[in-house]
Amino acid sequence: MTLEELEQIIATRAAASPDESWTAKLLAKGPEKAAEKFGEEAIEAVIEAVRNDPARLTSEAADVLFHLLVMLHARGVRVADVMAELDRRQAQSGLAEKAARKS
Repeated sequence: MTLEELEQIIATRAAASPDESWTAKLLAKGPEKAAEKFGEEAIEAVIEAVRNDPARLTSEAADVLFHLLVMLHARGVRVADVMAELDRRQAQSGLAEKAARKS
């Protein structure tokens, strides 16, 4: 599965009834709730990385990716836009890109 395919699945689920879709139910609570859920999942992934549990980290990383895309959907940001930003950043070194953000 690609991120674009997951993005489409999320869009389909978002259009469903909140009574039938957990994704729709989460999105019905607003973008802030989607962001909060993403943050929770990210923290859980960090915990599993620190614990050095590859199986749990894999599971939590899947949750992170899913909820990142839900959060992006809630704010109207497409995966293609994120990928374009990553492409743009490839044109310079990571150190130069980070330094440019400070100014």
